[in-house]
Formats: sequence, structure tokens, C-alpha cells
Amino acid sequence: MSGFLPDEPTADVRVSPNFGPRRETAKPDMIVLHYTGMKTSGGAEAWLCDPASEVSSHYLVHEDGRIVQMVRESDRAWHAGKSSWFGRADINSCSVGIEIVNPGHSLGYRNFPKRQIDAVIGLCKGIVRRHSIPAQRVLAHSDVAPGRKLDPGEKFPWRALFEAGVGHLVEAAPVRRGAVLKAGDATAEVEALQSMLALYGYGVEISGAFDRQTEIVVEAFQRHFRQRLVDGVADGSTIRTLERLLASIRAVPSR
Repeated sequence: MSGFLPDEPTADVRVSPNFGPRRETAKPDMIVLHYTGMKTSGGAEAWLCDPASEVSSHYLVHEDGRIVQMVRESDRAWHAGKSSWFGRADINSCSVGIEIVNPGHSLGYRNFPKRQIDAVIGLCKGIVRRHSIPAQRVLAHSDVAPGRKLDPGEKFPWRALFEAGVGHLVEAAPVRRGAVLKAGDATAEVEALQSMLALYGYGVEISGAFDRQTEIVVEAFQRHFRQRLVDGVADGSTIRTLERLLASIRAVPSR
């Protein structure tokens, strides 16, 4: 492919060869947000367009707000890797991937500039409008690949997106001392926690045992929805925030 007209009118086009047809669906119903996790924005853009990398994303958003589209929204970009949501493993086929320039946890994780977030908001609004994507299906890479991925991380301003009409969020319950569910616990309360996480979409086995996978999924949930403390411990704040999130789905089914 030598080029295409961008789906997002404000985007520049730089074609990546790393894409294919969507499987089992004709259109996306999810947005997955990433950070690039590389030293430079130019290096990240080049890597996403290098056939040797075998990775790509539909969009890249630079720190100055410039948007680059590399794969058409109608095609399947290779951004999510091994992942799942509501039991579906081929997240690439049902999603639009957005890479956001940031060096990430290993290379000097930093706050996302306002102009960059404004561009992400505008881009997401366009994608949501074009594909009727529900608010609760605007997700982090760490949501669909907990433990394996941390991006876009606890510094990503989900609140700013939500206040602009993008994504699903509730006010996180305050962090207070009290009873917690933690690694090694095996109770009915752990089973209830796992059931709620699975009901929202997370890939967690409902076993009643607070195992390592449950701890990892709790961390992923906190990284998105209770960013003040990310420790994998299901304290009262984490559980109440999850309960609020589930209760709000019917009230705010989409945006």
C-alpha cells in the first residue's frame, strides 16, 4: 500500500506494512491506549513502520499533539499482542490501537503533556463516533494484558478523558485503613472480587483463591481506575470503586 486517506482528518499518514484483515468482525468495538515505551518519538514511529518489528498501531500521538495514522481503521493493526477482554483473545481484530509517545516505566516515565492529551481526546472522540464504541470499551493496554503490560500507566489522565466525554470512570473511593483481600487469601469475598472483575471484562479465574494472577489483575484495575495507590491489594477503596464502576454501566452505557 502506497498510501491512504486518513480516517481522522487531522492525522498525517505514514503507512506501516504491519497489518492484515480483521477476523470475525467487520469493524472495531474497542479502543486500546498504549504508551510507546521508547527513548524517542522518532524511534517509536520508525519501529511501528518497520516490517522487521512485526508491530504496528492505527495511530501514534506525539507529545506536541501531532497525530500520525499508520494503519486504516478498517484493517487489523498488530498492537495488543497476547491479550483478552470478556474472554476474547484476538483484541487486535476488535480494536483500534493508539500509541501515545512516552518513554514508559523503564526509561523515565513522565506526565503526559496537555497538548498531547487534548489530541488523544479528539482522536478518541472521532473513533467513538465512527464506530459507536461504548464508553467502557475505551481501555488501557494493561487492562487487556495485565501483568504483561503496564501502559499507559498510572500517570495517564483518564479523568481528563472522561470529563471530555471519552471512556468510563467513577470517582475512586478514598484510601483508608481497614480489612483487605491479599495474596494467599481464600474466601467467599475473594470469589466475589474475582466475579466483579470478570463481569467488567478482566481475564481472571473465579477460584476463590487470591493467587498471583488475581493480584496482577487488581494492579491493572488500580492503574486505570484507582491510581492513587497501585499495590495489587484489594482494600476497601479498590472494592468500592469496582462496585461503583459496575453500578454505573447501565446509567452510562455509552458516549
